[in-house]
Formats: sequence, C-alpha cells, structure tokens
Amino acid sequence: MTVLNAARRAADLAELTARAEPVDVLVVGGGVTGVGAALDAATRGLSVVLVEAHDLAFGTSRWSSKLVHGGLRYLASGDIGIARESAAERHHLITTIAPHLIRPVRQVVPDYGGIGTGVLVRAGFLAGDVLRRMARTPADVLPGPKRLSALETIAACPTVRRHGLRGAASTTDGQLIDDARLVTAIARTAAGYGAQILTRTRVLRADGTGAVVRDEVAGREFPIAARSVINATGVWAADLDPTLSIKPSRGTHLVFDAAAFGNPTGALTVQVPGSTSRFVFALPEQLGRIYLGLTDVAAPGPIPDEPVPDDDEIDFLLNTVNTVLAVPVGRDDIRGAFSGLRPLIDVPGGDGDSLADVSRRHDVRVTDGSMVSVIGGKLTTYRQMAQDAVDAAVASAGLTASGCVTTSIPLVGATPAEVPAGLSNSLVARFGSEAVRVVEEATLAQPLAPIAEGIDVTRAEVEFAFTHEGALTVDDVLDRRTRIGLVPSDAAKSRAAVEQIAAGVLG
Repeated sequence: MTVLNAARRAADLAELTARAEPVDVLVVGGGVTGVGAALDAATRGLSVVLVEAHDLAFGTSRWSSKLVHGGLRYLASGDIGIARESAAERHHLITTIAPHLIRPVRQVVPDYGGIGTGVLVRAGFLAGDVLRRMARTPADVLPGPKRLSALETIAACPTVRRHGLRGAASTTDGQLIDDARLVTAIARTAAGYGAQILTRTRVLRADGTGAVVRDEVAGREFPIAARSVINATGVWAADLDPTLSIKPSRGTHLVFDAAAFGNPTGALTVQVPGSTSRFVFALPEQLGRIYLGLTDVAAPGPIPDEPVPDDDEIDFLLNTVNTVLAVPVGRDDIRGAFSGLRPLIDVPGGDGDSLADVSRRHDVRVTDGSMVSVIGGKLTTYRQMAQDAVDAAVASAGLTASGCVTTSIPLVGATPAEVPAGLSNSLVARFGSEAVRVVEEATLAQPLAPIAEGIDVTRAEVEFAFTHEGALTVDDVLDRRTRIGLVPSDAAKSRAAVEQIAAGVLG
C-alpha cells in the first residue's frame, strides 16, 4: 500500500518496537538518496526501515534547480564519467521511473557575438546530445540542440536585450515539476513494496548493528536492531560517521513572478563571465514563478537546518542575469529565496575553503562492519547512488537479496492512465495518473477550489498530502508537499485554509 499518513506511521512504529528480529536494512535520511535506497532494498526482497529526523525532503533534496540534467557542466570541465552517468540516469527517470514529473525544458543561451563564446556553447550542446543518444533517450522525448533566430529567442525569453541579439544556441534538458514531489513519490513507492517510512524519528546514535532513535511526536526512545545501516544523511553524514570528510557547497536561487521575465517558455541561460562551464538559469516553474540560480560557494561551519543566501550571492545572480536583460531585475522584484547545501566529498590535502579540491562524484564507504555511508553526488543520479549503497550493504552484511531492478520500476503516478476532462494541467503535472485519485478520494467541500486566491494548488491536494503523502504538519504541506512556502506572502495567505484542512484530517 502506497499510502503514507499518521495512522500508518503509528502502526509501523508499533510493529517495529515489538519486532524481535533485526531488520535487514535501516536507512537513515529521508532525502532523495535515502528514499531511493529504501526502494532499492525493498524491491530486492529485504526488510527495510527508513528513519528521518524531520520530514521527507527536509534537507538538500528540496533546494535543487529542479533539473534532471545530462551533466553538461561536467562535460565542460572534462569529467566525462559523471556526464555519462547523469545522461544515463536522466534517461531512466524521463522514460520509465517518473515521466509524469518531468518535461523537456529548452535552455536558451542568447548570442550577442562574443568571440568564441557561441562556438563553445554550441559544441557543448552537441556533445551533450551525443550523451543523450548514447543513453538511448529518444529525440521526441528530449529534443536535441538547435539554433534559434532572434525572433525565436525573444518568443521563448521575452525580456532579453534585443540590441545586438543574433539569436541563441539552445538544447533541451529534463525539468522536474518539483524535487520534493519526486522524493515523496519514491518514498510512497518504497512503502508499497513494504518499506516502513518513519518521519520525525531522530537517530540519537548508530553503528553497523542498528540505532537508538527518538520518536519526536511521542517523545520516546527505542532501539532498532539492523543487519546493515545505510547513512544517507547528506551534509550531516559525518554526524553518524566521524571518519567522513564533507565540504558543503551552498547553491542559492531567487524566486520571481514569471511576469518579471515576460512569462518565458524557455530557460534563459546566461554564461558566467570568465567561465566556460558555469551558467545562471532563469527557469520557468510551477505556480507562475521563475527560479533564478545558481551559486556555488563554500559553506564552512555548523550545518544549519535551513541555509540562507548571503548578499554576495544575491548580487551575483542579479548582476549575471542582467547582462542579457532589456530591463534589469532588482531586489524589489524578488518574491522569495532558497539555498541548499551540496554534500561534496572533501579531498585530503585540499586548499582550505576552495571548491576546486572537492569531488562532484558520489562515493560509498563501509565502516564498523556494515555501516554504509553514501556521500556526494546529485539529485539526477540518486538511483545509482542508492543502488551502490544497497550493493555495499548486501555485501558487507552478507544479506540474501535479488539484484537491483529500480531502472524498470515506475513511481506512483507514472503509469499512463486516461485523465478525465476538467482536471487542470497543473494538477496532472504534479500527480500524473494519480490526479484522478486525488479528486475522487477527497472528502472536503469544493475539492478543486484553490487553497487561496491566485495560488494554483487545490484543496483536494492539501487533503491528499495528509491522507496519502505522509504530511504531519501544516509546514509539511506548505514547504514540501506543495511549494507555496517559497514565497512567504503566499504561505501567509494559505496557512489558515491548510490549518483548517489539517484539523479535519488529523483531528
């Protein structure tokens, strides 16, 4: 059963505390890699418990650019291995695993005649298309690169500076409707295969034989015995395994109304001056928003639950995108902002806070017998990271398990189904074939009414978040099951209605 809610959580906790035998795999961390590991292990026939101190997608997994990308940046920096892995994993996601949550988005790089710049960009796009072909992603699923005329460039990105515009280089990449929604879908699919998904269950201490955890709702502690433990806590991984060395990098995005960029259909892509591999993107997103990102700065010191951008990052993003805009955007146009920390692998002997010495690859380490830590990597390659972690857990603990099958398992909502007329495109984009279920199983009045004026999230979706998607609090809904919370003013005007629905569902 793919339903996650307060009642299932209580039943799973009761079963777990009464369990006499160790579970095969205890996964710590409810981000994309953790839920991916839970799904991988459960589909191999292993008993699985996942514990998360907060909520699904509470950390880095909800702060991405929402791109399922083919590794173009890594091609530019010469890391062919990561680029090929990204393209292969993008293929699995967009064709089988979550095609309902991903659409092609055209990246548009305006050409103003800079010496060599256009040539390098086009060469990079062509190389990226070679990787698409090698991954066997069809061109009708992810169209290849093409040259845009000046008029086509303006049609896709209406606010670009027109003086001197020669056209644009362009290609397509995969874009998620939302990263937190992907995490929730993986978690629910894992639950359907028998995994116990326990949010608000904090690990107090752990080793290769299990963990002592605290139920943050009831305030009680209890042990979980396990034959293997997978540490998928991302930037917090060293808290469980002090032998690890993580060097976080902060990536920041700014949130705008789409109207500030002329309601674009393409992703305006601006090369960072002086770099051949870094770009700033203005990405058209759900709820009528644009996300402008992304930075890459060292973030030393204590790891916060919710990182915040600094003024230099905001200025960097604004200054970079304004180099190609006819009418500059400024701080007064910003509706919200968010930052995430990449759990990058520190290289011994690296140079202080420099990110040049930090690996973008993922790695799996085994300590204390069968404590498996998976670190590094990125959202696009979560499935491969999860597979590698479960492989290591099976080997280190001597578990009996079948092989990995997650490249062929569609997530909840991914199976094609006829969607009746009358449901909005945005509802279908967020739920796929489950959109019908969201409406049919609603018990509240006016299920298709918006949760607040001008916000494209229905009352039925909010109820579904509590009854099927594991939301336990109002903030779970505002900040993760929907992304209303990315704009503080939207969250403020939606909160009362969400609280009312929560009271009705949760009592």
